[in-house]
Amino acid sequence: MAGFRVLICLLVLLALANLANAATIHGAVYDLSLKKANNVKVEINTMPKQFMVAQNGTYLFNVPNGDYIIKAQQIQRNTVVASVQENITIRQTGSYVLDLILFPDVEEGLEDADIEVNDVIGANSSFLIIAVVIVFSMVLLIYFSFKNRKQKEESIDGSKKEKNPEENDQDKDIQKIISLLKKEGGRATQKEIRKEMPFSEAKISLMIAELEHKGIVEKIKKGRGNIIILKKERDNKTLKMPSQQVKYD
Repeated sequence: MAGFRVLICLLVLLALANLANAATIHGAVYDLSLKKANNVKVEINTMPKQFMVAQNGTYLFNVPNGDYIIKAQQIQRNTVVASVQENITIRQTGSYVLDLILFPDVEEGLEDADIEVNDVIGANSSFLIIAVVIVFSMVLLIYFSFKNRKQKEESIDGSKKEKNPEENDQDKDIQKIISLLKKEGGRATQKEIRKEMPFSEAKISLMIAELEHKGIVEKIKKGRGNIIILKKERDNKTLKMPSQQVKYD
């Protein structure tokens, strides 16, 4: 029994000694607007751990010498909305002021932000792919349209080139008739023209009809035949043949 009393006395003396060597840590807890925050849980990792709720935005702990971590958490609806953690070292007795500034707990917000950013990136990537496909399709469409148009133009030019020799021959034949009329003094019968040119009667008739249509010659009916007269206003001029010619058999 006496031994138990001695143990109690030693514990009391040890506690008093610790209190005598204890230091005080105190300060205020602020939010980001630098206003004192209420209902903030503040704790320090002493042995045993101490904690308190800062009702008016201030806290106070008595601690012996040592290295400590002070944590503060603002809790709303069982959720930590802001927190802070600071380290402090106590080497001698005295009063230490350590103010705490709470920072919003953004971990959950960051996860949501990551999801939103990924969604935005995915949407932008899809839009970019669609835009590239549309532009590529338009380029191909323009290319093939231009190519088809060029092929058609080349085909038309080729057709013209193929027709040119025949038209040239027709022009030469008509020029022969004009030359013959000039040689005969500006007039000759259709029969005489037929004798001088190795063509059928039908072809000679068509050639003369074309010259008459263009105003180069005049055809006068005489008996069973025709007299072809080269118009005087055309005698001293270079005759220009039309681009479209009648095809002779």
